[in-house]
Amino acid sequence: MEAPSLFADAEFMQHKLAAGTDEVGRGPLAGDVVAAAVILDPELPIDGLDDSKKLTARQREACFEEIQRKARSFAVARATVAEIDQLNILQASLLAMQRAVTALDLQPEFVYVDGNHCPNWQYRSQAVVKGDSLVPAIAAASVLAKVTRDREMIAFEQTYPGYGFAQHKGYPTAQHLQALRQLGPTPIHRLSYAPVAQLLAEA
Repeated sequence: MEAPSLFADAEFMQHKLAAGTDEVGRGPLAGDVVAAAVILDPELPIDGLDDSKKLTARQREACFEEIQRKARSFAVARATVAEIDQLNILQASLLAMQRAVTALDLQPEFVYVDGNHCPNWQYRSQAVVKGDSLVPAIAAASVLAKVTRDREMIAFEQTYPGYGFAQHKGYPTAQHLQALRQLGPTPIHRLSYAPVAQLLAEA
C-alpha cells in the first residue's frame, strides 16, 4: 500500500510556507555532496514528480526544468570534498541542507528534512525517513540535487578522463575502483573514504 503524503496532514496544512530539503551524494567516493531546498506552489503541481531515484534520467531532467518554473522558491547548495573529509559525511550532508534552506529567497515557516536527522538550526522542522517518497517538496529537492550533481560529475569526465565519472557519478563501481588503482585519486576524491584511504596507505 502506498504511504500517504504528509501534505495531507492537518499539522502540515498549518504551514503556509513549508520547504522540503534533501541531499544526494553520500555514497560516492568522489565529488561534493549536493543539497536542494524547495517551496512548492500548491496551485502549480509538478507533473510526474517522484523520488529522484524512481525516475529515469530523462524524467528527472523534465522535472528539474518544471520545478524551477513552478516552485515558489528553490535553492541548491553543497558541502565540498574537503568538508566531507573534515566533518564526516553525515555532518557535511546536514551542512549542505542547511545552506540550501538558508539560500531560499523566500524563508520557510517549517522545513521537512529527508532522513532521520535535522540540522542544528533555527527553523521549525521535522525529519522524515523516506521523505522523498512521502513529501512532494522533498521529492522536488531530491530531483534538483540529483540532476545538479549528475551534471557536475559528467563534466568531470573531461577534467579527469579515464575514471568513468559520466557513468558511475563517483560511486564505487568495479570500473571506478579499477581506475583508482591504475590512476590514483584525483583532487575530487574523498580521502576519508575507505577505498581511497586504503589506496593511499598502500602507496
